[in-house]
Amino acid sequence: MDTQNPSAPPRAQSALTGNPARSRHHTGGVIHENTRHTERFTVIGNHLTQHRELSLLAIGLGCHLQSLPTGTPADIKSLTARFKEGATRIAAALRELETHGYLRRERVRTSTGRIITRTISCNQPGHHRRPADTDCPTPPRTAHRPEPRPRKALPAVPQPTQAAATALHQQATDLLTGLRRHDPRLLLSATDTAHLAPGVIAWLEREVTPTTVRHALTTDLPDTPLRRPAALLAHRLTAQLPPPPPYRTPATAPPPVRHKLRTCDTCDRAFRAPETETHCRDCRTAAPPLPREHGTAPDR
Repeated sequence: MDTQNPSAPPRAQSALTGNPARSRHHTGGVIHENTRHTERFTVIGNHLTQHRELSLLAIGLGCHLQSLPTGTPADIKSLTARFKEGATRIAAALRELETHGYLRRERVRTSTGRIITRTISCNQPGHHRRPADTDCPTPPRTAHRPEPRPRKALPAVPQPTQAAATALHQQATDLLTGLRRHDPRLLLSATDTAHLAPGVIAWLEREVTPTTVRHALTTDLPDTPLRRPAALLAHRLTAQLPPPPPYRTPATAPPPVRHKLRTCDTCDRAFRAPETETHCRDCRTAAPPLPREHGTAPDR
Protein backbone atom coordinates (compact mmCIF):
# COMPACT_ATOMS: atom_id res chain seq x y z
CA MET A 1 0.00 0.00 0.00
CA ASP A 2 1.38 3.37 -1.06
CA THR A 3 1.99 6.00 1.58
CA GLN A 4 2.25 9.74 1.02
CA ASN A 5 5.33 11.67 2.12
CA PRO A 6 4.05 14.79 3.87
CA SER A 7 7.47 16.45 3.69
CA ALA A 8 7.72 16.22 -0.11
CA PRO A 9 7.10 19.56 -1.92
CA PRO A 10 3.91 19.77 -3.92
CA ARG A 11 4.09 19.33 -7.66
CA ALA A 12 4.86 22.52 -9.47
CA GLN A 13 1.95 23.99 -11.39
CA SER A 14 2.11 23.39 -15.09
CA ALA A 15 3.41 26.33 -17.11
CA LEU A 16 0.57 25.97 -19.57
CA THR A 17 -1.98 26.19 -16.75
CA GLY A 18 -0.54 29.36 -15.16
CA ASN A 19 0.50 31.14 -18.39
CA PRO A 20 -0.81 29.48 -21.56
CA ALA A 21 1.20 31.86 -23.76
CA ARG A 22 4.46 30.77 -22.21
CA SER A 23 6.34 27.94 -23.87
CA ARG A 24 6.76 24.66 -22.03
CA HIS A 25 10.49 24.46 -22.85
CA HIS A 26 11.49 28.09 -21.89
CA THR A 27 11.35 28.58 -18.16
CA GLY A 28 13.88 31.48 -17.91
CA GLY A 29 14.01 35.06 -19.29
CA VAL A 30 13.19 38.59 -18.27
CA ILE A 31 10.11 39.26 -16.24
CA HIS A 32 8.98 42.89 -16.10
CA GLU A 33 7.55 44.51 -13.04
CA ASN A 34 6.47 47.82 -14.57
CA THR A 35 5.08 50.83 -12.79
CA ARG A 36 3.50 53.64 -14.78
CA HIS A 37 5.66 56.77 -14.81
CA THR A 38 3.94 60.10 -14.28
CA GLU A 39 7.02 62.35 -14.08
CA ARG A 40 10.74 62.39 -14.96
CA PHE A 41 10.63 59.79 -17.72
CA THR A 42 11.77 59.56 -21.35
CA VAL A 43 10.15 57.63 -24.20
CA ILE A 44 12.84 55.75 -26.14
CA GLY A 45 12.15 53.57 -29.15
CA ASN A 46 13.05 49.89 -29.22
CA HIS A 47 14.86 50.50 -32.50
CA LEU A 48 17.60 52.10 -30.38
CA THR A 49 17.56 49.91 -27.28
CA GLN A 50 17.51 46.71 -29.36
CA HIS A 51 19.70 47.91 -32.25
CA ARG A 52 21.74 44.97 -33.60
CA GLU A 53 24.65 47.02 -34.97
CA LEU A 54 25.26 49.40 -32.08
CA SER A 55 27.48 48.51 -29.17
CA LEU A 56 26.12 48.39 -25.67
CA LEU A 57 28.01 51.56 -24.83
CA ALA A 58 26.54 53.36 -27.83
CA ILE A 59 22.99 52.23 -26.94
CA GLY A 60 23.41 53.35 -23.35
CA LEU A 61 24.95 56.65 -24.39
CA GLY A 62 22.14 57.23 -26.89
CA CYS A 63 19.53 56.66 -24.19
CA HIS A 64 21.38 59.03 -21.88
CA LEU A 65 21.52 61.79 -24.52
CA GLN A 66 17.80 61.52 -25.21
CA SER A 67 17.05 61.94 -21.52
CA LEU A 68 19.08 65.15 -21.14
CA PRO A 69 17.28 68.51 -20.97
CA THR A 70 17.78 70.89 -23.87
CA GLY A 71 20.98 72.88 -23.52
CA THR A 72 22.85 70.36 -21.34
CA PRO A 73 26.54 70.03 -22.41
CA ALA A 74 27.07 66.78 -24.37
CA ASP A 75 30.64 67.09 -25.56
CA ILE A 76 33.29 64.42 -24.96
CA LYS A 77 34.80 66.29 -22.04
CA SER A 78 31.46 66.62 -20.23
CA LEU A 79 30.54 62.96 -20.86
CA THR A 80 33.95 61.76 -19.66
CA ALA A 81 33.46 63.67 -16.42
CA ARG A 82 30.04 62.05 -15.98
CA PHE A 83 30.90 58.39 -16.76
CA LYS A 84 33.80 56.07 -15.94
CA GLU A 85 34.48 55.24 -19.60
CA GLY A 86 37.39 57.10 -21.10
CA ALA A 87 37.33 59.73 -23.81
CA THR A 88 38.35 57.22 -26.50
CA ARG A 89 35.44 54.85 -25.85
CA ILE A 90 32.93 57.68 -25.52
CA ALA A 91 34.15 59.26 -28.77
CA ALA A 92 33.78 55.89 -30.53
CA ALA A 93 30.22 55.50 -29.19
CA LEU A 94 29.30 58.99 -30.39
CA ARG A 95 30.59 58.14 -33.85
CA GLU A 96 28.43 55.00 -33.87
CA LEU A 97 25.34 57.00 -32.99
CA GLU A 98 26.23 59.58 -35.62
CA THR A 99 26.69 56.87 -38.28
CA HIS A 100 23.26 55.36 -37.62
CA GLY A 101 21.44 58.70 -37.49
CA TYR A 102 20.86 59.02 -33.74
CA LEU A 103 23.27 61.93 -33.42
CA ARG A 104 24.12 64.98 -35.52
CA ARG A 105 26.83 67.52 -34.83
CA GLU A 106 26.87 70.95 -36.50
CA ARG A 107 29.37 73.78 -36.37
CA VAL A 108 27.65 77.15 -36.03
CA ARG A 109 28.85 80.71 -35.54
CA THR A 110 27.49 82.72 -32.61
CA SER A 111 26.50 86.37 -32.68
CA THR A 112 29.97 87.24 -31.31
CA GLY A 113 31.73 85.40 -34.15
CA ARG A 114 32.77 82.36 -32.12
CA ILE A 115 32.40 78.93 -33.76
CA ILE A 116 30.93 76.17 -31.57
CA THR A 117 29.78 72.56 -32.08
CA ARG A 118 26.09 71.91 -31.52
CA THR A 119 25.05 68.32 -30.65
CA ILE A 120 21.59 67.28 -31.86
CA SER A 121 20.08 64.02 -30.50
CA CYS A 122 17.56 62.34 -32.83
CA ASN A 123 15.08 59.92 -31.28
CA GLN A 124 13.97 58.77 -34.74
CA PRO A 125 16.68 58.42 -37.42
CA GLY A 126 15.72 59.79 -40.83
CA HIS A 127 13.35 62.47 -39.52
CA HIS A 128 15.23 65.76 -39.81
CA ARG A 129 13.60 68.30 -37.55
CA ARG A 130 14.47 71.86 -36.61
CA PRO A 131 17.15 71.84 -33.88
CA ALA A 132 16.18 72.96 -30.44
CA ASP A 133 16.75 76.58 -29.49
CA THR A 134 19.84 77.30 -27.40
CA ASP A 135 21.64 80.33 -26.16
CA CYS A 136 23.67 80.42 -29.39
CA PRO A 137 21.12 80.68 -32.20
CA THR A 138 22.04 80.28 -35.81
CA PRO A 139 22.52 83.65 -37.52
CA PRO A 140 19.30 84.56 -39.32
CA ARG A 141 19.24 84.31 -43.06
CA THR A 142 18.47 87.36 -45.08
CA ALA A 143 15.26 86.71 -46.97
CA HIS A 144 15.10 87.95 -50.52
CA ARG A 145 12.08 90.16 -50.84
CA PRO A 146 10.93 91.07 -54.31
CA GLU A 147 10.79 94.75 -55.03
CA PRO A 148 7.27 96.19 -55.11
CA ARG A 149 5.91 96.86 -58.55
CA PRO A 150 5.70 100.55 -59.42
CA ARG A 151 2.18 101.91 -59.28
CA LYS A 152 0.65 102.67 -62.64
CA ALA A 153 0.24 106.39 -63.36
CA LEU A 154 -3.23 107.90 -63.49
CA PRO A 155 -4.76 108.59 -66.92
CA ALA A 156 -4.27 112.08 -68.32
CA VAL A 157 -7.06 114.63 -67.91
CA PRO A 158 -8.04 117.60 -70.11
CA GLN A 159 -5.94 120.70 -69.55
CA PRO A 160 -7.55 124.15 -69.32
CA THR A 161 -6.17 127.50 -70.34
CA GLN A 162 -3.78 129.27 -68.00
CA ALA A 163 -6.32 131.98 -67.13
CA ALA A 164 -9.03 129.46 -66.24
CA ALA A 165 -6.58 127.33 -64.25
CA THR A 166 -5.81 130.27 -62.02
CA ALA A 167 -9.36 131.55 -61.60
CA LEU A 168 -11.17 128.21 -61.13
CA HIS A 169 -8.56 126.16 -59.24
CA GLN A 170 -10.10 126.55 -55.78
CA GLN A 171 -13.59 125.82 -57.08
CA ALA A 172 -12.40 122.61 -58.78
CA THR A 173 -10.51 121.50 -55.66
CA ASP A 174 -13.56 122.03 -53.45
CA LEU A 175 -15.68 120.05 -55.90
CA LEU A 176 -13.30 117.07 -55.85
CA THR A 177 -12.87 117.00 -52.07
CA GLY A 178 -16.66 117.10 -51.65
CA LEU A 179 -17.26 113.96 -53.73
CA ARG A 180 -16.77 111.75 -50.65
CA ARG A 181 -19.99 113.19 -49.20
CA HIS A 182 -21.88 111.63 -52.10
CA ASP A 183 -19.97 108.32 -52.05
CA PRO A 184 -17.40 107.41 -49.34
CA ARG A 185 -15.48 105.39 -51.94
CA LEU A 186 -14.52 108.66 -53.69
CA LEU A 187 -12.15 109.73 -50.92
CA LEU A 188 -9.19 111.22 -52.81
CA SER A 189 -5.67 111.92 -51.65
CA ALA A 190 -4.04 115.31 -52.06
CA THR A 191 -1.95 113.98 -54.95
CA ASP A 192 -5.01 112.61 -56.77
CA THR A 193 -6.90 115.85 -56.21
CA ALA A 194 -4.06 117.91 -57.70
CA HIS A 195 -3.98 115.59 -60.73
CA LEU A 196 -7.74 115.75 -61.37
CA ALA A 197 -8.26 119.48 -60.71
CA PRO A 198 -7.19 120.61 -64.24
CA GLY A 199 -9.75 118.23 -65.76
CA VAL A 200 -12.54 119.73 -63.66
CA ILE A 201 -11.38 123.23 -64.57
CA ALA A 202 -11.59 122.28 -68.26
CA TRP A 203 -15.26 121.40 -67.72
CA LEU A 204 -15.99 124.61 -65.82
CA GLU A 205 -14.23 126.59 -68.53
CA ARG A 206 -16.76 125.23 -71.04
CA GLU A 207 -19.60 126.83 -69.09
CA VAL A 208 -20.61 123.61 -67.27
CA THR A 209 -22.01 124.15 -63.78
CA PRO A 210 -20.35 122.46 -60.77
CA THR A 211 -23.57 120.51 -60.17
CA THR A 212 -23.36 119.02 -63.66
CA VAL A 213 -19.70 118.07 -63.18
CA ARG A 214 -20.47 116.45 -59.82
CA HIS A 215 -23.39 114.51 -61.34
CA ALA A 216 -21.20 113.22 -64.19
CA LEU A 217 -18.56 111.97 -61.73
CA THR A 218 -20.85 110.31 -59.17
CA THR A 219 -23.67 108.81 -61.28
CA ASP A 220 -23.82 105.12 -62.22
CA LEU A 221 -20.77 104.06 -60.23
CA PRO A 222 -20.12 100.28 -60.08
CA ASP A 223 -21.38 98.39 -57.04
CA THR A 224 -18.06 96.63 -56.55
CA PRO A 225 -15.32 98.25 -54.40
CA LEU A 226 -13.37 100.93 -56.27
CA ARG A 227 -9.73 99.90 -56.39
CA ARG A 228 -8.52 103.27 -57.75
CA PRO A 229 -11.30 105.87 -57.68
CA ALA A 230 -8.98 108.56 -59.05
CA ALA A 231 -8.40 106.52 -62.23
CA LEU A 232 -12.16 106.17 -62.75
CA LEU A 233 -12.71 109.91 -62.29
CA ALA A 234 -9.86 110.73 -64.68
CA HIS A 235 -11.41 108.48 -67.32
CA ARG A 236 -14.82 110.14 -66.95
CA LEU A 237 -13.37 113.64 -67.10
CA THR A 238 -11.72 112.76 -70.42
CA ALA A 239 -14.34 110.52 -72.02
CA GLN A 240 -17.35 112.71 -71.14
CA LEU A 241 -15.77 116.11 -71.73
CA PRO A 242 -18.50 118.32 -73.27
CA PRO A 243 -17.78 120.33 -76.43
CA PRO A 244 -16.87 124.00 -76.20
CA PRO A 245 -19.79 126.45 -76.10
CA PRO A 246 -20.91 127.83 -79.49
CA TYR A 247 -19.03 130.87 -80.70
CA ARG A 248 -21.00 134.06 -80.17
CA THR A 249 -20.70 136.71 -82.87
CA PRO A 250 -20.17 140.09 -81.25
CA ALA A 251 -22.98 142.66 -81.64
CA THR A 252 -22.93 144.58 -84.98
CA ALA A 253 -21.30 147.96 -84.58
CA PRO A 254 -23.25 151.01 -85.82
CA PRO A 255 -22.26 152.14 -89.29
CA PRO A 256 -19.66 154.87 -89.32
CA VAL A 257 -20.90 158.42 -89.60
CA ARG A 258 -20.18 159.65 -93.07
CA HIS A 259 -19.26 163.30 -93.64
CA LYS A 260 -19.82 165.30 -96.78
CA LEU A 261 -18.24 168.46 -98.04
CA ARG A 262 -20.90 171.13 -97.96
CA THR A 263 -21.14 174.82 -99.07
CA CYS A 264 -23.25 177.32 -97.17
CA ASP A 265 -25.57 179.41 -99.40
CA THR A 266 -25.41 182.36 -97.05
CA CYS A 267 -21.74 182.82 -96.38
CA ASP A 268 -20.56 180.78 -99.35
CA ARG A 269 -18.08 178.91 -97.21
CA ALA A 270 -17.33 175.21 -97.62
CA PHE A 271 -17.24 172.89 -94.63
CA ARG A 272 -17.29 169.14 -93.97
CA ALA A 273 -20.19 167.93 -91.86
CA PRO A 274 -22.36 164.82 -91.39
CA GLU A 275 -25.21 164.15 -93.72
CA THR A 276 -27.78 164.86 -91.02
CA GLU A 277 -26.36 168.25 -90.19
CA THR A 278 -28.28 171.15 -91.90
CA HIS A 279 -26.74 174.23 -90.28
CA CYS A 280 -23.62 176.08 -91.23
CA ARG A 281 -20.97 175.94 -88.59
CA ASP A 282 -19.94 179.58 -89.20
CA CYS A 283 -23.09 181.56 -89.64
CA ARG A 284 -25.44 178.93 -88.24
CA THR A 285 -27.78 179.35 -91.16
CA ALA A 286 -30.58 176.85 -91.21
CA ALA A 287 -30.63 176.56 -94.95
CA PRO A 288 -30.22 172.98 -96.26
CA PRO A 289 -26.67 172.16 -97.40
CA LEU A 290 -25.80 171.35 -100.96
CA PRO A 291 -23.81 168.08 -101.07
CA ARG A 292 -20.99 167.62 -103.51
CA GLU A 293 -20.60 164.10 -104.84
CA HIS A 294 -16.80 164.20 -105.04
CA GLY A 295 -16.41 165.27 -101.43
CA THR A 296 -17.95 162.35 -99.52
CA ALA A 297 -15.64 160.61 -97.07
CA PRO A 298 -16.08 158.46 -93.95
CA ASP A 299 -15.57 159.87 -90.52
CA ARG A 300 -12.12 159.51 -89.11
